[in-house]
Amino acid sequence: MSSTPVLILKGITKQFNKGTANQNTVLNQLSLEVEKGDFITIIGGNGAGKSTLLNSIAGNFMIDQGTIMLGNRDLTTLKEEKRAGFIGRVFQDPVMGTAPRMTVGENLAIAYRRGKKRSLRKGTTDKEREYFKNSLLELGLGLEDRLDSEMGLLSGGQRQAIALLMATMNKPELLLLDEHTAALDPKTAKIVLEITQKRIEQEELTALMITHNMNDALKYGNRLIMLDAGQVIVDISGEEKKNLTVADVLVLFQTATDEENGAGQLPDELLLSR
Repeated sequence: MSSTPVLILKGITKQFNKGTANQNTVLNQLSLEVEKGDFITIIGGNGAGKSTLLNSIAGNFMIDQGTIMLGNRDLTTLKEEKRAGFIGRVFQDPVMGTAPRMTVGENLAIAYRRGKKRSLRKGTTDKEREYFKNSLLELGLGLEDRLDSEMGLLSGGQRQAIALLMATMNKPELLLLDEHTAALDPKTAKIVLEITQKRIEQEELTALMITHNMNDALKYGNRLIMLDAGQVIVDISGEEKKNLTVADVLVLFQTATDEENGAGQLPDELLLSR
């Protein structure tokens, strides 16, 4: 691990419907340091701030207070399209992140050429096709023979696997996974999660992954954080994380929220995802 964090969030605050009766503070002075090579799973109840946290990092909107540093870059006011040069992302909906009417090869070419010098040539070169075919072969889903198939004809799991490949192809400084298996059936979700872990390890990536599945949060990654009311209330890594059970995490949540406001109550979605 690097002695200097690759991502530093300091005092992040984000409010929606500001100045109205519906004002909602979703992130509340949240601070977090992420080391190079961290694979962090993020859990918390609905409204805890999980997706807002990832959206803030990606630049979907500007935060109200705080700073976001990625390496030596201050991303706080940087536009989303600029951040995309350093940050890869896979969304919950398999339809997002890929172009359904374009072929698998064309989608991969767009991702592969992102950030590179643009040219007027269309299609893919023989060298690119060979590289894409080998990359798809590693996914183990039989997609190496589907380069000329339209993305929209693939299953949700196949699309998510390709979206993951696209997001990691140029080795981003940070990978954001926003419940990217939530829309998949359990068997397919397991396959995509295993591919996710393999890609992160192979490319030595730093990643943040939101999940509602407690077992997945414990199985994958080297570090687990729990959000509540827009703050990090639990942060566990290494051997301590490896030894945790779902029951342990629920106790940690109850203890942390009891200490914070004296009224810890387990969110239904955490109880149901055991």
